[in-house]
Amino acid sequence: MENDMCRVCFHPEERCIEVARGENLLRAAMKADVHINASCGGEGSCGKCRVIVEKGDVKQKLGVKLSEEEVKQGYVLACCSSIESDLEVRVPIETQIGDKSALTRRPPIPLKGYTLSAEDWAKRLPQWELNPPTTKRHLIMEKPTLEDNLSDAERIKRDLARLSGMNDLVIDYPMLQALPGMIRASSFDVTVTVLDRGSDLRAVRIEKGDTTLRQAAIAIDLGTTTIATQLIDLQTGKVIAEAADYNGQIPYGEDVISRIIYSTRATGLAKLQSAVVNTIWNLIQEMVEKTNIEFCSITHLCISGNTTMTHLLLGLDPRYIRVDPYIPVAQYFPWIKASSLGIRIASGVYLHCTPGVASYVGGDIVAGVLASGMFNSEKMTLYIDIGTNGEMVLGNKDWMLACSCSAGPAFEGAGVKHGMRATRGAIEQVRINEATLEPMIITVGSKHAVGICGSGLIDLLAEMFLTGILDERGKVNVDLDTPRVREGNNGGEYVIAWAEETGTHRDIVITDVDVDNLMRAKAAVFAGINIMMEEVGMTLDMLDEILIAGAFGRYLEIDKAIIIGLLPDVDTEKIKFVGNGSLLGSYLMALSGNLIKEAERIARMMTYLELSTNAKFMDQYVSALFLPHTHSKNFPTVMRRLEEARERARTARGEAGGSDN
Repeated sequence: MENDMCRVCFHPEERCIEVARGENLLRAAMKADVHINASCGGEGSCGKCRVIVEKGDVKQKLGVKLSEEEVKQGYVLACCSSIESDLEVRVPIETQIGDKSALTRRPPIPLKGYTLSAEDWAKRLPQWELNPPTTKRHLIMEKPTLEDNLSDAERIKRDLARLSGMNDLVIDYPMLQALPGMIRASSFDVTVTVLDRGSDLRAVRIEKGDTTLRQAAIAIDLGTTTIATQLIDLQTGKVIAEAADYNGQIPYGEDVISRIIYSTRATGLAKLQSAVVNTIWNLIQEMVEKTNIEFCSITHLCISGNTTMTHLLLGLDPRYIRVDPYIPVAQYFPWIKASSLGIRIASGVYLHCTPGVASYVGGDIVAGVLASGMFNSEKMTLYIDIGTNGEMVLGNKDWMLACSCSAGPAFEGAGVKHGMRATRGAIEQVRINEATLEPMIITVGSKHAVGICGSGLIDLLAEMFLTGILDERGKVNVDLDTPRVREGNNGGEYVIAWAEETGTHRDIVITDVDVDNLMRAKAAVFAGINIMMEEVGMTLDMLDEILIAGAFGRYLEIDKAIIIGLLPDVDTEKIKFVGNGSLLGSYLMALSGNLIKEAERIARMMTYLELSTNAKFMDQYVSALFLPHTHSKNFPTVMRRLEEARERARTARGEAGGSDN
């Protein structure tokens, strides 16, 4: 039987695991808690899970074809390899997830002029009081006598009604169990935590003595790629700790569709739920350790995520989200005991999930709209969240229209040869000399380049277009007089960094195929914007403001996004950055039961526009598959910049040629 087991060691993590012979190498890495990029969820189509087998044998099935040089170096696709013997496997830097420090990186460019200020927020948000959905009430109760022989539960209810006007209270079963011992051990001096669920008041926890000053909540942005959390002091409303990490579901697929497919496997849904719960629990522990507060001080959690992420957290079957007619299990969710999901913070802790609008417009967008204040404004606003998907909301306090398009995966590196998330070594900013066509790059963490992330890709496309390396169709001009452009295995390509300059010791390039995937992504976003405007009979000049939300949006250079036609050519003063709207919305709801009700109202007032069935969408999409667009007259600023850039390049090259004579 021992011969049927193989020992697999992963480097540089130095983690070893024993698995059955024939086990898939990617699954073995998951069991060893070693992250290997796998954008396609293990189907062999993305080629991101390249690892080097330094010792031992694997059996490979068909997948993305590796180059001859890679095969010589021992590269294999982990998802397409079954283990045949003991193995020594090296996970190269470009295949690793990167460290958490990249999650708190600062934008490489100043965004002050575009970012909403504290004064802006004060004007946008309605007047609201600090009234969290949970309340702690200190009770010094009269001890029972023969004359006053109410039950323990009724005694609690009587005092809460008398002191706080809390009538028709329901007491949670676990609190009932703790009640008789707790009140007598504390000489009837207790604190009761009451949760206002909207539909009823529920006593959820009882503690000895007066603990009313110890009350905290947790706000969570449940992202497809990253999960961000805040620990909030409910006495002051201040954030006292923050933490973020990559979503533990990433090894099962980079995007929501891959994860939905994985969830349909025998134990897939349970594994995905366990992975995200573990990530959240680890972040909660990290924040508690930073502040030294007690777990029992935490009374509730407010979580905002897209529809699929919310389903996976709650263990709800998401399979019908991705098939016509795209139906989720639910849009509105009850308050749920955190312990029911495996988040065992303390007794009586409940969590609230922000309601969604449709399968592809979820609670993260509703939370962002709440945080932006557009639901309370007369300004005609376009809210855009570009993350793993692209979601948009158009409207104001009177009406809102929402839609979603598949855009984010390309901007997060999926479908791009050297694309990656914004971890250390990712190229995040690019400039190209107009005369020499030589690039200047900045990487996350100022490390040797190992790939290029979303903000760098948008920068790169804009610079290549302005300098003539790319034509309007997004094709690399291989006839230019520079070694940076060449014919590759996937058509024309531009070398961003030579092998000797990189952390991977391979040329980092962008290919015609990469550009095509990025063009499709930007075209989908721009087409979605135009379809929404057409649907309500508006033109872009009627917009008062455009709000850019999401982690990716924070690092976006607005002018570059306009140059490639991702955003419309409007006055840039109209464009503002919201930041992480999902987390900010969760924070506000953790502080205010009234804003929880506002979020539900926002979800109900949004009309969802399904782009896949819209007859005009394909026309708009095809028109946007050019740089910046088929209708260049709609991008006058871009065309002027293009002409100016190319004139400067002609002049510079002419001067260079003259000086040689």
